[in-house]
Amino acid sequence: MKKNLLGIMLLIGIFILPEAKAQTTYEEMERLTVNEQVTTVITASEPVRFVDISTDKVVGDQPIDNIVRLKPKEGGHEDGEVLAIVTIVTERYRTQYALLYTTRVREAVTDKEIQLQERNAYHNPAVSMSTVEMTRFARRIWNSPAKIRNVATKAHRMTMRLNNIYSVGEYFFIDFSIENRTNIRFDIDEIRVKLADKKLAKATNAQVIELTPALVLEAGKTFRHGYRNVVVVRKMTFPNDKVLTIEMTEKQISGRNISLNIDYEDVLSADSFSASLLEEE
Repeated sequence: MKKNLLGIMLLIGIFILPEAKAQTTYEEMERLTVNEQVTTVITASEPVRFVDISTDKVVGDQPIDNIVRLKPKEGGHEDGEVLAIVTIVTERYRTQYALLYTTRVREAVTDKEIQLQERNAYHNPAVSMSTVEMTRFARRIWNSPAKIRNVATKAHRMTMRLNNIYSVGEYFFIDFSIENRTNIRFDIDEIRVKLADKKLAKATNAQVIELTPALVLEAGKTFRHGYRNVVVVRKMTFPNDKVLTIEMTEKQISGRNISLNIDYEDVLSADSFSASLLEEE
């Protein structure tokens, strides 16, 4: 009798519980009140990869990676009218909000942070490693001792050197530093990663391929004597007649620049990421 009862309970769990979670209506969603005179700012905990607004009654944009801004196009709606459903998909979760119109400006939501309980786990096939994970790996590498001592460039009384290369999943983590032996502050214009010919100066038809880093750990734009950073690029293979170059340029008027060339042999010797580094919290 007990076995039969247990079997019936399991069957109920199998057939009823999934049905309860299979769909969601707007009445079950978190609701945000909006007004045409107020910009509603939604902040995610990680970069937003996709946003959908179900109607053209609401306009929106994404000024930076983890921020979405929304506002009704016009007024004249009734209190409580559902103007749209907004769907926000990040690297690891998605969430939806029902946007309800309010005629009272003071009731409109100006700032909304996506809460943990509002996030539905989502496996994004386009994202093999989230920015949060990537940053965690890069921070550990940034704090680790330098293992590479023989790859460096000198220019303008500065030395740029390679500290470490790690291979994690589909990415290379390149740790480099700069020593500035002058008293002149270096104001960073940009950091570029390129694949170039070794003999670029003598080549008549040299090819330079610009690579977009998946992550640049440190966002600081100035340094005086010492600088260290980690850039993350997707794994690649390239022939021996090319080098991977990290170039840092300075803002005008000075316009100093320094670059570090990394041979393919150095890339091939990249360490797999040490689990012990992650254990150091």
